[in-house]
Order: sequence, then structure tokens, then C-alpha cells
Amino acid sequence: MNEILAVAVITILAVISPGPDFAMVTRNSFLHGRKAGLMAALGIACGVQIHVFYTVFGIAVIIVQSPNLLFAMKLLGAAYLIYIGVKSFTNKSRINLDTEAGTSESLLSIFRMGFLTNALNPKTMLFVVSTYTQVVKPGSPLITNFAYGLFMSFSHWAWFSLVAIFFSADLLRHKMLSKQIILDKTIGAALVVLGAMLLLPTAIR
Repeated sequence: MNEILAVAVITILAVISPGPDFAMVTRNSFLHGRKAGLMAALGIACGVQIHVFYTVFGIAVIIVQSPNLLFAMKLLGAAYLIYIGVKSFTNKSRINLDTEAGTSESLLSIFRMGFLTNALNPKTMLFVVSTYTQVVKPGSPLITNFAYGLFMSFSHWAWFSLVAIFFSADLLRHKMLSKQIILDKTIGAALVVLGAMLLLPTAIR
């Protein structure tokens, strides 16, 4: 019971802390609407399962203990965040809700964006690894280990679905789209900074 409570508390605190996932859901929600925001949230939840999978089977420990592998993952995650950040910062298309015909990006591409944002984030991997290290006992059944992982995914999906619903609300979305240039550049800059921060500790060493 103590392990379940620990996983719940750690996961909730990690999920609600601002980061790339939050920026990604916010971006897609106000730009493309509720369905897009919810699809990004689903992609993030599925991305968590990648970290759970290789943590349960011990692959994550190998990555963490290998500086080159860990750096490669950080590099991939940072490059993707910076790519999306630059794309957002330089976005010149403007959305008018009065004439909007639909989502300019496919829901599949938005799902993929959410999925890759989380799956390539080494901080999520380290969160999953540290959580399992603290609460999962040696020899625990696989079904128990994956149950913890499903809870982590569900928590991500539930929280970011709420974020999507909030930022896609008509009144707020109208206000945000009226400042789209500023928001695009703000979110883009934030993603670039978050990407750079993934590599900063390694570069300092």
C-alpha cells in the first residue's frame, strides 16, 4: 500500500510540473482546438509507456550507466524540442476562428508530436527509473510493474486532457489567438530553452 501511495504522489507531482509536454499540449490546443489538444495528451500518455517498457526490462539502467548512450538520448530529445520550438517561433500562418475550416495539422501528426515529445525526453526516463528504483521490489511480478506504468500513463493523459480542455475553451482560445504571434514565439522560445537545458548539465561537465 505504501508503494502505491508513493507512486501516486511522485507521479502527480511530476505530471503537473511545467515542461515540454505542457507546452506541446498548450500549443496544439489553442492553435488547433480541443481534439488536437486531446490527441497530443494521448500521444504523451503513450510515450510514457516507452520509458516504462525499457525500465521494467532493465534497459534504462544500461542507458543511465552509459554516458554515451545517455548523451545520445539527450541529444535526440533536445534536437526534437529545438526543432518544434523553432517551427513554432517562425510560424507565419495565422488562424482565424471565424473562417477556420479545421485543424491545419492532421490529428495523427499531432499524436506523433505528443508521443515523441515524451518518448524522447530523458527527464521522463529518469523520473520513471527513479520511481521504480524507490518503490518496486526485486522480483515484483511484471503485471505489478506494468500496472504502475499504466497509472503513470493514465495520470499524464488525465492531466494533459484537462490542460487541453482548458486552453481550447472558446473564450480563452479567442483571446490567445488574438495574441498568436506573441504566444507562438513564447512557446517556441520556451521549447528551445528546454531543449538546450537537456544538454547543459552534460556540457558543463
